[in-house]
Amino acid sequence: MLFADEPIKPSLNLQRQGHLAKMRTKLGHSPEQPCQYWLPLDQHEVHLNPLLGKPIKLVYQGVIHCQHCGRASNKSFAQGYCYPCFKKLPQCDSCIVSPEKCHFDQGTCRDSDWGQKFCMSEHIVYLANSSGIKVGITRASQIPTRWIDQGAIQALPIFRVDSRHRSGLVEVLYKQHVADKTNWRTMLKGQVAPIDLIEARERLLAACRSDLDALQQRLGIQAIQPIHDAEMVELGFPVLNYPTKVSSLSFDKTPVVEGVLQGIKGQYLILDSGVINIRKFGAYRVELFA
Repeated sequence: MLFADEPIKPSLNLQRQGHLAKMRTKLGHSPEQPCQYWLPLDQHEVHLNPLLGKPIKLVYQGVIHCQHCGRASNKSFAQGYCYPCFKKLPQCDSCIVSPEKCHFDQGTCRDSDWGQKFCMSEHIVYLANSSGIKVGITRASQIPTRWIDQGAIQALPIFRVDSRHRSGLVEVLYKQHVADKTNWRTMLKGQVAPIDLIEARERLLAACRSDLDALQQRLGIQAIQPIHDAEMVELGFPVLNYPTKVSSLSFDKTPVVEGVLQGIKGQYLILDSGVINIRKFGAYRVELFA
């Protein structure tokens, strides 16, 4: 195991240890009422918002345990799995990243029960503004969590779709006109201008109309339902200061990540020493001092 051999500062009087996982969140609608964040560490959960403006230290202990089977691993795959689980679990399949490639109907899903529950369920196609306008999809039950995880300052549901695969087909049409990924560096600089997502919804609907009509004709009108009456959601994040230059921190390069917590956005901690993507290091065992 790797341990930091430098002394902990006396001011750091909170100490917790465990395996990292995606931060739990709660929606915040404005800078005055920002999203709330909790850092899971096995049986512990640390509320991070009260730590803003204070020094924190995360010490990687040189151990990774697969979040599915618990097997020790030298490397984390797909944000928290060992290689055997990465190769066999449905949540690690390539169709999770590219839902239009879903092969459930072909009978080749890695786990049909899992696919039935998570993929053959209602999904939402949405527009969001994280580093500029983008299109995305998520399970209906994951709203607004998905938007928070992407660091979106605005979001608008535009379609209700009956499966992940079909929502992916709609996304493919839209990403001919707008991005489908977030530029994380731009998102973390906090210089993203507001966008009229209602106007964008109507403009993109017109641009994709003929292709959408063909898709609905093939799949059935009930499979893809436009959402005309949704209100745009605005999100606020707990950030004291945004970085002018984004420097990425990694436990793979150094076992100690520390600095004054300047903010939290998406799944990133913003420190005065750099930023770290907590989700990327899922299943890494760390010790937190704060």
